[in-house]
Amino acid sequence: MHVVCHHCQAVNRLPPERLEEKPDCGRCHAPLFPGKPVALDAQAFDRQLTRGEVPLLVDFWAAWCGPCRMMAPQFERAAAELAPHVLLAKVDTEEQQQLAARYAIRSIPTIALFHQGRELARQAGAMSAADIVRWTRANLPR
Repeated sequence: MHVVCHHCQAVNRLPPERLEEKPDCGRCHAPLFPGKPVALDAQAFDRQLTRGEVPLLVDFWAAWCGPCRMMAPQFERAAAELAPHVLLAKVDTEEQQQLAARYAIRSIPTIALFHQGRELARQAGAMSAADIVRWTRANLPR
């Protein structure tokens, strides 16, 4: 299984049974699954999407958005529960406007689940941690 390091963007090969062992990146030694959402710019997002084999749950948000700020701690709790089987990431739509436009993000917060280079599902609006976990698990590939 290929896992892209959120810190240095190195692609790490990892047997699926080692996911639970809290593996570190072979290049920079950062945890591959930090248990909290990671911030992605467009380049890091594309690398995760095209090279990583772990499902990617992205929170498209902005600092000025009240519901986004309310959902942030819920998204962080969900990250702790879903890791290492899902990588949770945040994309600031103000800083990454082209990326938000590419995915036609019209409302924030919006979460979108990606796997193997394609979008599986999306949901707009603030959600609780339990709802995020439930929604993600319901939309993961079998």
